[in-house]
Amino acid sequence: MKSGFVCLVGSPNVGKSTIVNTLVRKKVSIVSDKPQTTRHRINVILNLPDAQVVFVDTPGLHKPFHKLGKYLVKIAINSLEGNDLLLFVISAEGIRKSDKIVANRIESIDVPFIGVVNKCDLKREQTIKEIENMFTSMKGCVDVQRLSAIKKTGIEELTDKILNYLPESLAYYPKEALTDRPLTFMVSEIVREKIYEFTSQELPYSSAVMIDHMEETDKLMKIWATILVERDSQKPIIIGKGGKMIKKIGTLAREDVERLVDKHVFLSLHVKVKSRWTENDKTLNELFEGEIE
Repeated sequence: MKSGFVCLVGSPNVGKSTIVNTLVRKKVSIVSDKPQTTRHRINVILNLPDAQVVFVDTPGLHKPFHKLGKYLVKIAINSLEGNDLLLFVISAEGIRKSDKIVANRIESIDVPFIGVVNKCDLKREQTIKEIENMFTSMKGCVDVQRLSAIKKTGIEELTDKILNYLPESLAYYPKEALTDRPLTFMVSEIVREKIYEFTSQELPYSSAVMIDHMEETDKLMKIWATILVERDSQKPIIIGKGGKMIKKIGTLAREDVERLVDKHVFLSLHVKVKSRWTENDKTLNELFEGEIE
């Protein structure tokens, strides 16, 4: 049996979380069209008949502009070590300055990687070849794969290539496991995904979701959660006129949670203003407990 840890690394918004969800054929990591959606390291487990692949989804490496950004970059960097393989993801839209920063970081560690060109449905052949040439010129590159995670093309080929580079080993997690994260984390991420989906400008990046309390019976799960925002002016945006926005966020989040836990869910959301929480070490340490050394 083969088992190992495979960490996805790349700039923000190159599709790492979509790739993970497509590889495991389930939605585990939240996604949006906004950069820096992923804030946490999350292990997502693919169980095959003769292998177990632990995909490590991470925040995008970028130049941080506030303390929250610095935490995200530190999480991403810390996640690179201790893996059997990396997937270095670049979008077929082209090589950005941030991609070169990621490349330098990868070459500084002794972990082999597969270069992945995502969004190849854009059909930019010349750009794709330039990205592939960049991959093959780098130290540690063992293979290259084109794919479109959203179109689900190239996924089987990528899976086969990953298995070629994993060591013989016993499984790290039980066969029924899908992630190493607790249910409270998954619920908070689902709510945050809806905030990213329905709000714009700086509000998604100024918001966070904290689970206050959960109660569970055989037929019902009750969840109380707080949405944090940074400014008084942001609170009415989350609530919406007549409470329409928070009701929309809550309804769609509840439906996703019900699919996750396979039972009826009661979800209560309220909004709290916590001034400059993205610069507050106490709040950030609570939010990223166990992820920052």
